[in-house]
Amino acid sequence: MNSKKYAEEQQLELLAEALEGDKKALNELIALHEPFIYNVAWKYTNNPEEAKDLTQEVLIKVITSLSSFQGKSSFKTWVYRIVVNQFLQTKRRPMEDRWESFDAFSNELNLIPSPDLSPEEEIEQELRTKTARTRCMSGMLMCLTREQRLIYLLGDVFNLGHNLGAEVFGISRENYRVKLSRTRKDFHAFMNQQCGLVHKANPCRCSKKAKAMEAAGKMQADEKLFDPKYSATIAAFSEGVADEVADLVDKKYIDFFQKHPTKKDFDADTVIEEIINDENLHKYFK
Repeated sequence: MNSKKYAEEQQLELLAEALEGDKKALNELIALHEPFIYNVAWKYTNNPEEAKDLTQEVLIKVITSLSSFQGKSSFKTWVYRIVVNQFLQTKRRPMEDRWESFDAFSNELNLIPSPDLSPEEEIEQELRTKTARTRCMSGMLMCLTREQRLIYLLGDVFNLGHNLGAEVFGISRENYRVKLSRTRKDFHAFMNQQCGLVHKANPCRCSKKAKAMEAAGKMQADEKLFDPKYSATIAAFSEGVADEVADLVDKKYIDFFQKHPTKKDFDADTVIEEIINDENLHKYFK
């Protein structure tokens, strides 16, 4: 969530004030959860604008459902349930239909040339290499089904524990563990066969693909994406230490994703003010 942590009691106080019509309390409450929702949405859709739209869908659902919160779970868990339901039910996004399978993704990736680079070029194009790596691994996620993608993102990448994960997906802890394990197995098997980050014997190299993509005019490196002034990493938004994953090998794969950039500055670009000032939503409050 946001770097500014709020205890459950504080969130419930803000909720009560928001339901009494206090816009400042509502803004503060929703702002706590927006960064987490947006960054999961970004990885889920593989598109920052689509992530913004999906985040707005979720926040509107949260705001219009606040009065239905009964306190049977923590407020955070209740919000995460809405996230899961909305993500699974939302309209399909363009990147979800680009690749039918890991094989289709691999075939497209392998068509990109892999020109040799001098040691000097390797150093010079570090930013382009990071950009290519992030794009490639984000593309891999889109080869998963919606449920698999969301379970992997929440369970492994953003480190939701198995108990919380099971609760927000509305399934048993054992069923959640099985689904996560199967997804992890399929996903990591593909990386094991394709990705040069995982096995040096694999021919695919981010730096070489980056050079070819830039030469073809298909990629521009975004300096802000990796600048700590504008972005953090997924690890900063994770839930902390989750249940132990299968083994050290799995942790290596997951670590690659947790180093991906995330958006952390929401002051200048937020959907909250627009939503809160929408007169059509005022009927849900006193």
